Amino acid sequence: MLSRRNFLAGSAVALVGATAVSGRAQAAAIPEAPSYSSPSMQAPVPPASGQHYQPVVTLNGWTLPWRMNGDWKEFHLVAEEVEREIAPGMIARLWGYNGQTPGPTIEAVEGDKVRIYVTNRLPEHTSVHWHGMLVPNGMDGVGGLTQPHIPVGKTFVYEFLLKKSGSFMYHPHSDEMVQMAMGMMGSFVIHPKDPNFRRVDRDFAIILSSYRFDPGTSLPQVTEMTDFNIWTFNARVFPGIDVMPVGLNERVRVRVANLTMTNHPIHVHGHHFAVSCTDGGWVPESAQWPEATVDVPVGTVRAIDFLADAPGDWAFHCHKSHHTMNAMGHTVKNFIGMRQAALRQALDHATPGAMAMGTDGMAEMGSMKMPLPDNTLPMMSGTGPFGPIEMGGMFTVMKVREGLAPGDYTDPGWYKHPPGTVAFAVEAGDAGEPHRHETKPAPSREPPPTPSGHEHH
Repeated sequence: MLSRRNFLAGSAVALVGATAVSGRAQAAAIPEAPSYSSPSMQAPVPPASGQHYQPVVTLNGWTLPWRMNGDWKEFHLVAEEVEREIAPGMIARLWGYNGQTPGPTIEAVEGDKVRIYVTNRLPEHTSVHWHGMLVPNGMDGVGGLTQPHIPVGKTFVYEFLLKKSGSFMYHPHSDEMVQMAMGMMGSFVIHPKDPNFRRVDRDFAIILSSYRFDPGTSLPQVTEMTDFNIWTFNARVFPGIDVMPVGLNERVRVRVANLTMTNHPIHVHGHHFAVSCTDGGWVPESAQWPEATVDVPVGTVRAIDFLADAPGDWAFHCHKSHHTMNAMGHTVKNFIGMRQAALRQALDHATPGAMAMGTDGMAEMGSMKMPLPDNTLPMMSGTGPFGPIEMGGMFTVMKVREGLAPGDYTDPGWYKHPPGTVAFAVEAGDAGEPHRHETKPAPSREPPPTPSGHEHH
C-alpha cells in the first residue's frame, strides 16, 4: 500500500501507457496515481512544502498526495470501479477514484496553481466538475459543454489557479445520474493563504451519499429517485463510521458536503456551532448565529465551527430519523398494538424460524440477532457502554476528551462519567430527593471495534 509520506518523499514518476494527455502537459511525465482501498482513516499529514495549514481529516478516508512540478502542484485522479465496505458484513460494488468512494480529499492553498490529471478506467466516458470553485470555463468539467468527455482509457488534464479558499467538491458531469449514484464524488478543500485565518485545531470532512440496495445485492439501483435505504457518511454507515476524537477546548471544524437526493439536518449534541463556510465562500462572522442543527441542502457544502468545551461521547447525526437506520424502506408495515399470536403461529408453520415483530415498537431490532440475506446490514446496530445504541446510517460519535494530544485520532474508548452524572432510575413512590438506582456500564464491555481501525502513514 502506497503511503502519503513515501509518495511525497520520493520522486518516482509513472508513465501511463496508451493515454492521451491534453493541454500544455502533453509531453510531461504523468505523476504517480496512489491508490487506497482500506476503510481505515489515514491520519492527516501536514504539507511537506509550501504554505502550512491544518490538514483535513476524512473519516474512513484519506487525502490525495501531490508533487511539485515547477510552480504547479500536481495531482492524479483515477476514475475506476471500486469495492467499498459500507460496514462489516456488506460490500458494495461502486465507482470512485483511486481505489475508494468517496474519492480522496484534495487539499491545496489559496493562490496555488494546480494541475490535476484525470485517468478514466471506467467502462464509459466521464469528466470532473470542480463544484463551487471559480475556474476558467474550459476547465469546468461539463462534458459536451465545456470540454470533450474523457474517453475510456484516456487521461485529461485540468489546470487552474485557486482563487478563493473554502469548502468544495468534485464530481462528474458525464452520465451524472449513473456516475454519482455509483459513488463518484470527493471533497476539495482550499486552505486560506493566511494560515491564521479562522484557524482550527481539528478539521473533518464528510460527504453525504445515499444508495438503494435490494436485499442481498452489492450493486446499487442507479435509477432510484426517492426510496433509498442506505444513508452514509463517506460511504460508511454506523457503527462502521469513524468516531471523531477531539481534545477538550479545541476549535473544531466539520465540513459536510451533500450529494444525495434530499436535504439533511445535521445535528451535534452537547455543543452550539456557527456555519462558517459554504461552497460559495466564507460566511462573515457578523452574519453567523448559534445553531445546534444545520440543514445541508442537495448539492451544497456547509462547514460548521465550534469550541469543544464539553467532555463526553456526543452524537453527531442527520436528524431525519430514517437516515439513522439501515435497509429501511417505504413498505415496512406498522404492527404496533396488534396481537400477533396467530400470525406468529402461521409464520412458524410456513417459514420455521421467521419472526413477527413490531408489536411494541422496533427497539428489539437493536439487540436481536436474526439471519439476514448475504451482504445485507441489520436495520439498526451498534452497542455502547449501556447497551444497544439502536442506530445506523448517518450517525457517529464525537468523543471530546481532556488531554488528547494534538494530531491523535485514535479512538479513546468510552467516556468515563464522573459519579452522579448519569441519568438514573427511581422507584415508584419515591418522595423528596430521589434515591439513585444508577445503571452502570458493563465492566467487561469494551468499545465496539470500529471496522475503521486507524492506520497511521
